[in-house]
Amino acid sequence: MRKNFKYYIIIWAVLLAVFNAVMFLTPNELAGFSKFGGAFWSGYAAVTAAFIGQLVCAYIAFRAENAEKLFLNLPLITVSYTALIVTPIVGAAAMLIPELPQWAGGIVCLLVLAFGAVSVLKARVAAQIAGDRENQVGGQTYFIRGITAEAQILMGRASSPLIKEKCKKIYEALRYSDPVSVSALADTERSIREEFCAFSDAVSAADLGGAESACEALLALINERNAACRLLK
Repeated sequence: MRKNFKYYIIIWAVLLAVFNAVMFLTPNELAGFSKFGGAFWSGYAAVTAAFIGQLVCAYIAFRAENAEKLFLNLPLITVSYTALIVTPIVGAAAMLIPELPQWAGGIVCLLVLAFGAVSVLKARVAAQIAGDRENQVGGQTYFIRGITAEAQILMGRASSPLIKEKCKKIYEALRYSDPVSVSALADTERSIREEFCAFSDAVSAADLGGAESACEALLALINERNAACRLLK
């Protein structure tokens, strides 16, 4: 993430340098008009503020903790890049129009700045909503994903082929279960967890009878949960 932000900073610095070069290295007067009159300084302040604002927005987007969040922030990064290019072009045009009234140039630059800020905020909100939804879905699927992983590990610890077969049945039943949990399934899932613990203890103790009994009870509970999931949809 930091590496990508470094690239953004390089582009940001280059564009800022080019903007300042165009503003201050071009002739001060053209056809009898001074470029420092009119909207020059108000436009320069607005464009500089826009540059700083885009850098802050990019920092927020690129500091995503993982690749998934960075992906959700891609619209924000795209908008930031676009605004970074458009703002100095439009701002410079307004600044360099001979004798353009200060208020008119200021309005043009502020409109460009506001458009970029609103676009960035919209992209940020969209990314936040998508991220919250992703977290919500992740929380709703945690039970099945977690207990399925435990069942797979338990299958590898089985000490005999018959017990291993029971473990495989549980693993397959969990693997193909509906992954999404809702509050109405809380009691059933609590019973599944308790029965899975009993099954796990029997497997660890190489207790075939206990494993068979717990396996049947566990499969019945998993089927009960699956049926409830279908009814709740």
